[in-house]
Amino acid sequence: MQQHILRVVANGPGNYAKALKISRVGQSLSREMTSLQRMLQLRTMQQRVQSNQPAFRSTAERNALYNCPILGWQETREMEAATPARWVPQAEGPEIAFFDTETTVPSRKGESYSLLEFGAILVCPKRLVEVFSYSTLIKPADLDAISVASVRCNGITRESVGSAPTFADVADTVYAILHGRVWAGHNIVRFDCPRIKEAFSEIGRTSPEPKGLIDTLPLLTQRFGRRAGDMKMASLATYFGLGRQSHRSLDDVRMNLEVVKNCATVLFLEASLPDVLSVATPLDELPITRTNTNIASPSNETSLLVAHIEEMKLDSSNARTAQSYTIIPIDEGSSGFSGYLEPDEILTHHIKVSPLPFGQFAKTAVFHKDVPLHLCCTSMKICFGVSTKFLDSAGRPKLNIVVEVPEKLCKVLEQCDEMALKMSMESGSISQWRPLVKKDGYVNQPTVRLHIPTVANGDRAIYSTEIYQRELSGNVQKLVFTKVDASELDSLFIPGHTLDAFFNLDAYDYQQNAGIRLVAKRLVLHSK
Repeated sequence: MQQHILRVVANGPGNYAKALKISRVGQSLSREMTSLQRMLQLRTMQQRVQSNQPAFRSTAERNALYNCPILGWQETREMEAATPARWVPQAEGPEIAFFDTETTVPSRKGESYSLLEFGAILVCPKRLVEVFSYSTLIKPADLDAISVASVRCNGITRESVGSAPTFADVADTVYAILHGRVWAGHNIVRFDCPRIKEAFSEIGRTSPEPKGLIDTLPLLTQRFGRRAGDMKMASLATYFGLGRQSHRSLDDVRMNLEVVKNCATVLFLEASLPDVLSVATPLDELPITRTNTNIASPSNETSLLVAHIEEMKLDSSNARTAQSYTIIPIDEGSSGFSGYLEPDEILTHHIKVSPLPFGQFAKTAVFHKDVPLHLCCTSMKICFGVSTKFLDSAGRPKLNIVVEVPEKLCKVLEQCDEMALKMSMESGSISQWRPLVKKDGYVNQPTVRLHIPTVANGDRAIYSTEIYQRELSGNVQKLVFTKVDASELDSLFIPGHTLDAFFNLDAYDYQQNAGIRLVAKRLVLHSK
């Protein structure tokens, strides 16, 4: 074969045919000559590689050589990978761009992220086969931004990127890979997309724009449920037996693609025998942020997976119709909760934070005298009404209100927060800690958020928080809601009014954010 290539390169396909003294050119010879012409293309490709030029000048040229029946794609791929100036597909292609970034971990408030690595795989949307891959380390402007926490996260050290290209050096390639394609990745809406936009902005370049978006974190959480716990990539990989997540861009992209395939396969099989294979999954209340990015809406030609993202968006334009709750008078004595402690009853030296078994995982819990801590506080002033900034895993509004914190309760919560933060750091978490008590807000008093979770009830959702109303006469009425209506609930939680709150402390570590969330179990509104 090597001798044939050399003779063809020297004399050309026509002269080579004459040298063989072939009298009749049949179909087999025609196929052979076509392959020989492609070998000539290989020689041209070798010459380009040696002169540090892109191996291909067009997609058609690349596809022709990859489909060569004699050489095959593996040999061509090795040749292509040998050149530093790799062939890069043109922007606005039909492929789905699965991508991931690795960054520095900010060590203090207000510090920005710096890209350390970018990796992407272009896949055919019809067959999900890989047609192109790319990864590169990136040297940040400030090597000191690579902290110990950053290295612990992804293993990328200052020495690793010391001789790597800057983002300005690879910006053209990143742009060509991403621009005009469907973007896909795990948690890319909240993390990777903003990092790409920031990186292009820092070098004064226009950022690439997607024609559609698939964020597999909310998508799989909604469609597959919480079967893999927190639905992080590491948890999903463990669930499907794919090994440990490396936190390196290209490896994580390939793992993401395999996770999507596995989830889709399981759902397909369950749909074939729903009564036998379907698994009931509980609804979880961990937050999925709804961001206001300038990402274009997916086109009709995009995969059905992209359309599912739109189903998860909250339609806040629906006007409230009739009142959706009924009022039930109750005895005043029944409005309390047993086991819920007031701040005066708490001894701070008896507070401790420790792991609590939670299925296959460990969940951090706050204890007081070896009993899970449940708190209650009377006459808390409402600062802000119902917020719908977040969505839960099922796409429902994740509701919360902001209330002022009395001094005694503030001390208790700060003690809990301090101990939970210490445990988080000792466990090796790299998530950014969100302080429980906010002291630099719009009001002079410290404030906290009280979360009002929702649960499924048949084909609709209801509040899991019990809500009562105390009249001026002292009578207490229970409000029984038949559906979730954020605007209606907001009309009840009026800023300046007060309430009694009974709530639990729920520690979380999710999407690189960690802290303690106050989950309201019962709220008693005071009438003015």
